[in-house]
Amino acid sequence: MMTLWTAAECGRYERDAKPAGWGGAQSVHVEVFDPALRVLARAEYELHPHANPPDYVVDRIVRGVDDVSARAQVERGRILGIGVSIPGQVRPDGTASVFAPNWNWNDVPLQALLTDRVPDVPVLLDNPLRASTVAELWFGAARGHDNVAVLTLGTGVGAGLAVQGTLYRGATNTAGEWGHTNLVIDGRKCRRGCVGCVETYVGAPGIMQHLAEIDPDSPLLHPDDQTATIHALATAHAAGDPAAQQVIATTGRYLGIAIANLINLCNPQIIVLTGWVADSLGSAVLPHVRATAARYALAEPWEGTEISLCPIDRNPVSLGAATLVLEGFLS
Repeated sequence: MMTLWTAAECGRYERDAKPAGWGGAQSVHVEVFDPALRVLARAEYELHPHANPPDYVVDRIVRGVDDVSARAQVERGRILGIGVSIPGQVRPDGTASVFAPNWNWNDVPLQALLTDRVPDVPVLLDNPLRASTVAELWFGAARGHDNVAVLTLGTGVGAGLAVQGTLYRGATNTAGEWGHTNLVIDGRKCRRGCVGCVETYVGAPGIMQHLAEIDPDSPLLHPDDQTATIHALATAHAAGDPAAQQVIATTGRYLGIAIANLINLCNPQIIVLTGWVADSLGSAVLPHVRATAARYALAEPWEGTEISLCPIDRNPVSLGAATLVLEGFLS
C-alpha cells in the first residue's frame, strides 16, 4: 500500500500569491504529497481578518486534509502523517502560542485538538522556521551542509538553525527568535513590546517605516498593505528610483549587521534568506547585506560562510512540514 502524507500551513508562505493587507497568517494552506514528495493536490482556506480561535483554525486544517485527500483519491488510512506548521512558539507538549494580532493564542493544546479530530493519523506540529530549515537541508541551498541558518523575512523575522545536520530547537523548542534580538539600543518598538529588535528594521513593517522616513509622500508607500509596498519597492528599485534604492540600501545594512552577529555567534556554513520579503527584495538587498556583514563579522567565520537566497521553486514551509513527517517516520 502506498503511503502519503499531508502538510498544513497556517499563515501561508507567499511566493506566487499576493496576500492582502498586513500579510502574515492569512490562510490555511494544505497539500498532500506522494512518497517522492510530489504534490498531488492542494487546497487553501482564508482565515478570519479579525479573530481566529483555535476551533476555527482546527476545523479548516481538518477540512483541508479531507479535501486534498479526496482530490488525490487517497483514503485517510493511507496517509502516513500530518505535518502542521503554525506561526508561533510550539512546545514539546504540543501546545502553541501565536502572537499575531488576530490570533492571540496562549498555550493552546493544538496537537490534542487535531488528534481528537483526526485520531487515526499521527500529527506532527512545528513552526515555519524549522519547516523551512528542513526543506533547505533536504532540497535547497543548504543541502550538503551541516551547520545552517535559514532566515525567514516577512511580516516577522526569525531564524531556523541546524547544527551538525540536526535542527537546533533549544531547551523549550523556541530557539530561533533572532528577529527579537536587539539591533538598536532604545530603537523602534516591536509587536512583542521589546525595543530595537532586528524585526523592526528588516521585517516588512520596518522596511515600510524606512520608506516613510525617507519619503513620507512616496507613491510607493501603501500604509495599510505590506505586500503592495514591498512589491512596489522591488519594481521601483529595478527601475532606478532613488528612494527605493535608499530603502534597499538601509535595509541591507541593518540586515547585514544582524547577520554578522549571527555569524559570530553560530559560525554557520551557509545562511539562506527565505520568506515572501526575501522573494521580492532578496536579490536587490543581498549585495548590501554581504558588504555590511563582511565589515562587521569576524574574518575567520565570515570567510567560511556563504549567504544565499532560497532556490526552492515551491512552498518551502509545506514541503518542510511534509519532510518533518517523513523524518519522523524514518527514525
